[in-house]
Amino acid sequence: MNDSIGAPETKAHNPEAVAAHDRFMTVFENFREANDERLGQIEKRMSADVVTEEKVERLTQALDDQQKRMERLVLKGTRPQIGTEERSGAAEPSEHKQAFEAYARGGDESRLRRIEAKGMSRASGADGGFLVPDETEAEIGRRLASISPVRSLAMVRTVSGAVLKKPFALSGAQTGWVGETETRPETAAPQLAELVFPTMELYAMPAASNALLDDAAIDLDRWIGEEVEQAFAAQEGQAFVKGDGVNKPRGFMTYDLVEEDAWTWGKVGRLKTGTAGGFGPGKAADRLIDLIYALKAGYRQNGAFMMNRRTQAVVRKLKDADGNYLWQPPTGAGSRALLMGFPLVEAEEMPDVADGASAIVFADFKRFYLIVDRQGVRVLRDPYSAKPYVLFYTTKRVGGGVQDFDAGKLLTFAA
Repeated sequence: MNDSIGAPETKAHNPEAVAAHDRFMTVFENFREANDERLGQIEKRMSADVVTEEKVERLTQALDDQQKRMERLVLKGTRPQIGTEERSGAAEPSEHKQAFEAYARGGDESRLRRIEAKGMSRASGADGGFLVPDETEAEIGRRLASISPVRSLAMVRTVSGAVLKKPFALSGAQTGWVGETETRPETAAPQLAELVFPTMELYAMPAASNALLDDAAIDLDRWIGEEVEQAFAAQEGQAFVKGDGVNKPRGFMTYDLVEEDAWTWGKVGRLKTGTAGGFGPGKAADRLIDLIYALKAGYRQNGAFMMNRRTQAVVRKLKDADGNYLWQPPTGAGSRALLMGFPLVEAEEMPDVADGASAIVFADFKRFYLIVDRQGVRVLRDPYSAKPYVLFYTTKRVGGGVQDFDAGKLLTFAA
């Protein structure tokens, strides 16, 4: 399977990321040896030594830490330089970018007002801030896709309105076979319904000192993009997984769950492990295979697992009946770990393994979950609320929800 679904691009000349991956693989080899020893002790004596258990847990934590470091280095390698002196050969900044720079540094609104007036914009500095340049908006979106787990996999639509309405067929049009010269019988029209995805406001408020604003080497609109990316990604990640839909997107974990054999449109299907709070002895591979094949073939070929790091620590120790590990490490810096041959993505908002918890989702996320971005990111400069700092109240509108209820399934740890 493709292990690079939604993964950030890795620059070949990023030696730090490559070295971090090499260290990760060394730790993984040590983990595998320790876990093999632990499993051998359990097989012989029904339990493992405390020392061995502690060693496995230490190596598990080391793997998590090393993986996070590797991901940070990969992300760092995809970011452009903030300073402007290295970009002497770049194209001349656009009129909008130059006007935004004047506004951000000194509060000069006049040039931005003229640009937005020409664009028939109704917003002003007093009531909604000013649109950032297109290149800054694109940069924010690119960075969010690199660090937001769901956004890196899901379908993303950009709209100009506040709501996206998406029709879907409750029952398809009637079809049939006819001969070349036979009369075509009249067919019934399909029954259509509508999914509605409203967009809600997401904000961040980075602060800048006057010294930073006076520094001509700092590209301010790019600095704003870097400052807001983590705040936006954290809020989005939580909402896309477990948002209640009130002033935020609706997360896929908040829809009604039903047993897979009773699945209907509008609900998310689930399978149970058969054991409260666990997989059951020797049953992990079987339960994961059942989850994978609960998806139809058209979805399954693009499927990916999603879980949090503590659940990943559980599945990392599992083997199949032939003694092969179910979890496989990333093949390189910037690629995904694999579980049963499918990409595995960490989302900290997913629940831990516990009795009744749906801690693992397997889905074709591009068809399962839809993210709606309203075009335009706005910035309002506020030099008064936190003197001597200048606040940049940055907003974007985002919505989201399940768009194809048959494209994702959950695994619930319950009897």
